[in-house]
Amino acid sequence: MGSRGLGLALACCLLLAFACGLVLGRVPRGQQEQQEQEGTREPPMDHAERDEEEHEKYGPRQDEEAPASRCLRCCDPGTPVYQAIPVPQINITILKGEKGDRGDRGLQGKYGKTGSMGARGHTGPKGQKGSMGAPGDRCKNHYAAFSVGRKKPLHSNDYYQTVIFDTEFVNLYSHFNMFTGKFYCYVPGIYFFSLNVHTWNQKETYLHIMKNAEEVVILYAQVSDRSIMQSQSLMLELREQDEVWVRLFKGERENAIFSDEFDTYITFSGYLVKPANEP
Repeated sequence: MGSRGLGLALACCLLLAFACGLVLGRVPRGQQEQQEQEGTREPPMDHAERDEEEHEKYGPRQDEEAPASRCLRCCDPGTPVYQAIPVPQINITILKGEKGDRGDRGLQGKYGKTGSMGARGHTGPKGQKGSMGAPGDRCKNHYAAFSVGRKKPLHSNDYYQTVIFDTEFVNLYSHFNMFTGKFYCYVPGIYFFSLNVHTWNQKETYLHIMKNAEEVVILYAQVSDRSIMQSQSLMLELREQDEVWVRLFKGERENAIFSDEFDTYITFSGYLVKPANEP
């Protein structure tokens, strides 16, 4: 090879070594600036200061408007409100199927409150005359009769006393009320009544046959040494719901009627003679 070739090889090696040193010793410009700034920069800022600095640096000035192409964050002031995308509507009519079978009937609900009474309507036309009914029973409710007795004596008191009877002989249709001691007229007409009592020795006997609150006739016997049977009878024309009863006079006079538990001495009877609706 010789000394000439050796010199060329040594020169090439030196040139290559010099080139590699330049390449390895070169610092990029960005890193060089960063190293220069690290020596002179201030302490790091927190997130709030950094956001405010970036907003002043990159945000638009007061007399300038923000470029339309700049990106905005949701937290930035003045962020435009975007319109909501409408929800797509489905036409249900095109999805309607065939009519189904009728379901079972539900339970009946509660009745509502009674409404107010409406106004009276117009008078309707007169109806046709009805057909004649079947003939009624001529004797139906055209009878009335009773006969009752008392087995207990009764003495006068400070007030008038209704004579109550405890023995029922006849009481047709229960027109005589054994609890109140009164006969109630349900068939108007002419009635016959009869009252029989037994007087008390050395006591007066003083009673009235009453029609409603009216004294109709009196049954009276003076004081006597012996007791006797005394009676009174009459006929009365009664209307429906009239009352006929017997009253013992109050204690202004000592009066009484006699009876005992073995025999019935006091009787009161009455019956219908002629109904009012008969011709």
